[in-house]
Amino acid sequence: MKISLAWLNTYLEKPVTADQAEDLLTGVGFPIESRQATAGGDMVLDVEVTSNRGDCLSHLGVAREVAAAAGMGVKLIDDALSVVADTAPVESLTSVTVEEPSLCPLYTARVIRGVKVGPSPAWLVERLAAVGVRSVNNVVDVTNFVLLEFGQPLHAFDMARLGQGRIVVRPAREGEPFTAIDGTKHQLKLGMLVIADAHKAVAIAGVMGGLDSEVSPRTVDILLESAIFAPMTVRQTSRSLRLASDSSYRFERGVDPLGVERASRRAAQLMVEVAGGRIAQGVTRIGEPEPASRRITMRASRCTALLGYDLPPGRMMQLFTQLGLSPSADDESDDIICQAPTYRLDLHREVDLIEEIGRLNGYDACQVAARIAIVPRGVQAEVAAARRLREVMTAHGYCETVTFSFVQPRQGELFVPAGTQPVMMDDERRKKEPMLRPSLLPSLLACRKANQDAGNSGVRLFETAATWGRRGPAIDETRRLALLMDVREDGASASAEQSLRELRGTVNELCQRLAGVEVTFEPVEVPYLVNAAAVRLRGETLGVVGQVSAQVLKTFELLAPVAVGELELAPLLSAYPPKRMTQALARFPAIERDLSVVVDEAVSWSRITAAVAAVQAALLEEVRFVTMYRGKPVPAGQKSVTMRLVFRDPQATLRHEQVDPQVAAVVERLGQALGAQLRA
Repeated sequence: MKISLAWLNTYLEKPVTADQAEDLLTGVGFPIESRQATAGGDMVLDVEVTSNRGDCLSHLGVAREVAAAAGMGVKLIDDALSVVADTAPVESLTSVTVEEPSLCPLYTARVIRGVKVGPSPAWLVERLAAVGVRSVNNVVDVTNFVLLEFGQPLHAFDMARLGQGRIVVRPAREGEPFTAIDGTKHQLKLGMLVIADAHKAVAIAGVMGGLDSEVSPRTVDILLESAIFAPMTVRQTSRSLRLASDSSYRFERGVDPLGVERASRRAAQLMVEVAGGRIAQGVTRIGEPEPASRRITMRASRCTALLGYDLPPGRMMQLFTQLGLSPSADDESDDIICQAPTYRLDLHREVDLIEEIGRLNGYDACQVAARIAIVPRGVQAEVAAARRLREVMTAHGYCETVTFSFVQPRQGELFVPAGTQPVMMDDERRKKEPMLRPSLLPSLLACRKANQDAGNSGVRLFETAATWGRRGPAIDETRRLALLMDVREDGASASAEQSLRELRGTVNELCQRLAGVEVTFEPVEVPYLVNAAAVRLRGETLGVVGQVSAQVLKTFELLAPVAVGELELAPLLSAYPPKRMTQALARFPAIERDLSVVVDEAVSWSRITAAVAAVQAALLEEVRFVTMYRGKPVPAGQKSVTMRLVFRDPQATLRHEQVDPQVAAVVERLGQALGAQLRA
C-alpha cells in the first residue's frame, strides 16, 4: 500500500517525518518495503499490509496505526453534506433492487445532478499522482481519492446511460457479455454478481465498472454507488475473469460497514466542490442496518500468561485507548471489556486483544529465556505408522511419488466412484486440469507415462495423499495409499498373475505390519480394472487391487500393462501399533500334504480355504497356496490349484495314519462344496 507522507500527516495531530513514520509503523507490524521521494517534495512509503488488516489499505487506516503507536490522536474527517441544493428526493430519481442479499449485504446510491465533468484541481491531481494513480477527470478522481482515504471502493455511473435509471444487483446470466472500463471483453458465468440496469450488466460487483456506463465529458447526472460485497464472490469472480482492481483488492479483504455511507457522503461533497452540481436529498439504502461495535472481553491474567511478562492492567487500558477500543474495567474481576470498532474486522476473540497488547507494547518487551525446556515425548502412533508404511513399500522396491492434486477430466472421470460426482475447480489458472482427483491412480499412471517416455522399465510407485468426491452438497476428502507396478515384460498371462500375486503380497504384508492381521481378497467388478479383487480388513472393504484395463492404458498412452492397488489410509494408520499373539515354538514336527484339485475357473482361493476350514480338522494347522495350472490335461474352463496342508499335534509326534482321514475329509468336502476333483 503506497502512502503519501504529506497526505498522511493531514490526519495526524502532530506531523511525523518519514523516519518517524517508518519506525512507528514497523514497530506495530507494518514494515516499510521502500521509500521514494517525489518531485513535489513529498515522500511515498510502500507499507506492507497483512491480508487480515483491510482497514489499513487507506491513508486514514495507516494514520490510526501511526497515532496509536505515537500515543496521539487522529483528526476527524468532515463527511457531512453541507451542500444539498436539489429539492428532488433520491427515490424519485432512481431505484435499487438487490436480488442476492447474501452476496451484497448493503448497497447505497446517491444522485448528483448537473455536474460538469472536466480536469481535476491541482491538489487532487497531486494527491493521486503521489501514490501512482493517474488523473482521469474530476468525478472519477474523487472516487479514487476517497478510496485511498477511507479504503471504501466507490463507483460513479452516468445516469443517462443507465436503462430506466435503475440499479439491479443480480447474478450474471450464463454467457452474458460484458465490456469492462479497461476495454476487455468477457463472457460472464452463473454465480458472478453484477450491477445491472433495467436491461444489461453495467458493472461487475466489487471488481470493475462497465464501458457502457462510464463517466465521460458528456455526463451531467451521476449515480454514486457505495456498497459491501461478499469477499469470496469478489475473489472468485476476479480470479475467473483475470480482472483485478484496487476495489476488488479491498473487497476481498473486507470493508468497514459504517464506512459505506461515510465514504458516500464524503465523495458527494467533494464532487460538488470540484465539479459543481446538486446533491439529491437522501440516500437509497438496501440491506443490513448499521452494526454496533463488537464487545470483547480480555482477562488481564491471561494476557500476562500468554505474553510471558507482567504488564499492569492500567497500561493495558492505556494501550487499548490508543487503539480506539474504548476499554472499561470490570470491578469484580480482572476483565477488561473493549468495544471493537466496525473497521477492525480482525478483532473477535480474547487472544486478538492480547495480540494487540503485545503488538503495541512492543515485541521487544518479551523476555528471551536463557534456556528452553523441552519435554521429550514419544512418536505419535499415526506418525510411526506412516514411517512403517514407507519402510514396507521401499523394502518391496517401490519409489514414493508426490504429484499434483489436479487431473484432466478425461482421465479422472474413469476413476469416479459410483454414487459420487467429481469436484471441479472454477479456476482459470488450471485450464487443462480443473478436476480434483477422485483417486490417486490417475496421478500414478501419469507418472508411469513420464517414466515410459524416459525409457524406464520395471517401475514401482506408491503415494499417500488426499482424494476428493462430491456427495450432494458435501465434499468428501479421503486420504489413500495407491501403488503401481509393471507387469512382467514377457506379457504372458502367467506373468500377469504373478505380478498380481506380488502386489497382493505387498498389500498383505503392509496390513500385517500396520494392523497385525492378514487381509482377504474377494473378486469384484471394477470398471477400470481386470482381475480385480476387493481388499477386506476385519470384514470391512479397505480398497481394491487389480490390473489396469485396456481402455485406461489407451487413455494414458501406456504401452505395457500395469497392476495397481488403492487403499484407504485411516483404517490402517488407526490400527497401529498392531497387537500380536505369541506362542512357544512347536516341539514336534509337522506333516505336510500337497493336494492338487481341479475346479471351475470361477472358483476363488477364498472359497477353497473356506471349504477346507469347514471340515474343522483337529490337527490341521495351516493351508498354503502353492501354484495354479491351466492347460492340458486340465479341461478348458477349469484350473488346477495346488495347496499344501500342514498338520501338527502339539502334544506328540504325528503319524501319517492320523493325518490320512483328515486329508480324505478335506478332499470329500472340496468335492461336495466346489465340485473339485483330485488331480492325479
